[in-house]
Amino acid sequence: MSTAHTGAMSAPSAPPLRFRDPGHNKYHFACADRVLVRCPQCDRQAQVVPEPREAGTAAPTWSTERRLVCRQCGLSRKRDGTRPVTFRWYGDREMSDPYFQVPLWLQTRTRHGLLWAYNPEHLSLLRQYVQATLREHDPWYEPWRKMGIVGRLPAWIKQAKNRDEVLRGLDRMRASLVC
Repeated sequence: MSTAHTGAMSAPSAPPLRFRDPGHNKYHFACADRVLVRCPQCDRQAQVVPEPREAGTAAPTWSTERRLVCRQCGLSRKRDGTRPVTFRWYGDREMSDPYFQVPLWLQTRTRHGLLWAYNPEHLSLLRQYVQATLREHDPWYEPWRKMGIVGRLPAWIKQAKNRDEVLRGLDRMRASLVC
């Protein structure tokens, strides 16, 4: 007499969320089309954008002229080309943009440290990285990969035990965006 296996079948587990490091360097998002900042005049969301260029000129880089523009109060400031571009990274009490040194719009404090992003694209990359359970990187023998934006993240952001708290912080920042 044979007996059929009557054990409960477990549902197949979902495949792990994957993240493949795009290899962006630390300047990629700061030199993007826009950096979201806190307006120094009205304290609302403003943006730092490249100066308009004539057709056929080179794409903007981190050293090009920038303009701080606030749609709420009408503030418009052109960056003085004599002031240096200053990049600050983790460790500061508050993060600021490299061009005008005004606070970034996308930043929030967690119990582990400051979480910040330059713009929605940067925020999206951070979210993809943090929520991924499988994080793929290119081999470390490529020296520029070590210095990429993902490689420079603080350890507390990378740790799985902090995933939920970091994701909540990223969600708070996304909710603060003004379309």
